[in-house]
Amino acid sequence: MADSPTESRHVNIVRMSQLLLFIVVALVVGTIVFGVTVLLSGGDSGLTPVEPDGQSVPLPGDRPLGEDDIGRTRFDTAWRGYRMAQVDQALQRAAYDIGYKGELISVLEAEVTALREGRTEDADALRAAREAAVAPTQATPAEAEKKTAEAEKIGEDTDGPVAEVAEIPPAADEEPAESR
Repeated sequence: MADSPTESRHVNIVRMSQLLLFIVVALVVGTIVFGVTVLLSGGDSGLTPVEPDGQSVPLPGDRPLGEDDIGRTRFDTAWRGYRMAQVDQALQRAAYDIGYKGELISVLEAEVTALREGRTEDADALRAAREAAVAPTQATPAEAEKKTAEAEKIGEDTDGPVAEVAEIPPAADEEPAESR
């Protein structure tokens, strides 16, 4: 009766519990070794920044954006998707260009309104300001010094070039700014 079914089950249960205990101890020891290794090495090498793959096609910086420029734009891929700095730069450039074109459209609309109402002097001033903004002329050093001196007298910022822009007259159907 030494090999009864009850004793056999008891032996199997003891062996299974020993195997389970061995697996749990091995997992705990492995986790501790991994944690110590990460602490000593300074981090998980799998989380280091990925180098760009060189496939990026940035937006042009030397001319206004066109529809095709947005479609051709490509970004380097990284571990979590695209390179955030490249995407941020492209969005900032696109936002600037959209704002610039919006201002240009409003100047053109004001110029057309002035022409329709017969205010040719205002339309000429708007045209001159628009042309100066679209294709700024290079000022001679003497003119630049004169404009810088005038800006300093007024107390304006003189870090960049000083440009004169004509004031946009309100359209006939718009309220004056003071009454808003």
